[in-house]
Amino acid sequence: MAPIPTPPAEPHDSTDAYVGLEAERAERLARERGWTTVRTLPPGAIITMEYSVGRLNFEVRDGRVGRAWKG
Repeated sequence: MAPIPTPPAEPHDSTDAYVGLEAERAERLARERGWTTVRTLPPGAIITMEYSVGRLNFEVRDGRVGRAWKG
């Protein structure tokens, strides 16, 4: 039987650091810091709640990050 792969470690990064930033700048910064996937969502978007290692989510209103969370 094949071994279960170990997911890569997430960047040691505070999600609060992105709140208030312009969305494009926040995404660029997140990728520079090692996030493999950055998902931008409008406020109140319906999303699935599966946890994806290496994904950073941004809730964006009027071009700025209002909330950021891992998974």
